[in-house]
Amino acid sequence: MIIKKSDIEAVAVKPSQYPPDNLKEIAFAGRSNVGKSSLLNLITGRKKLAKVSGSPGKTRTINFYLINDAFRIVDLPGYGYAKVSKSISQDWGAMMEKYLQGRENLIKVIQLVDIRHQPSKQDVEMYEYLRYYGLDGIVVATKADKVSRNQIPKQIKQIRQTLGLGKEDIVIPVSALKRTGYEELLDVIEELLGE
Repeated sequence: MIIKKSDIEAVAVKPSQYPPDNLKEIAFAGRSNVGKSSLLNLITGRKKLAKVSGSPGKTRTINFYLINDAFRIVDLPGYGYAKVSKSISQDWGAMMEKYLQGRENLIKVIQLVDIRHQPSKQDVEMYEYLRYYGLDGIVVATKADKVSRNQIPKQIKQIRQTLGLGKEDIVIPVSALKRTGYEELLDVIEELLGE
């Protein structure tokens, strides 16, 4: 798949602000600072579509991007950033839950984890939550340029074990910096949309 066109379509904090549910949606979820904005910019070929920030926890809205006028990529707020107040993180949780539970045209959530570290307790909770709703099955291991090639299989094995992934679940190592792995992710997205 080649993404030729991508535009922000809606920025939402509640369902009334979502765009119509007429197109399939694939959402991206991950801890703050996992490299979600960089990945979205890489796969869309746009440097500033998703705002990349030096300070984690910047995405506090659900951002809907219209892709090739055919489907949407949905950028969910990052979770697990300690410096965000409890009330804000509870708001995020409720906002994400409403979207994940109630959005009929959501076909998959791609979870991002940092390849350098064992998935956190919140990563595990998020994955279990996705599994409960049948939205699991694809994990992107970001920042793959930060570990040696020899280390990648070991790190992926650790991610698989920690998140309790099955044989059929997909883990894709990606580096936004080195621009590697994203073609495989685009192929997987294309397959999802074809189903």
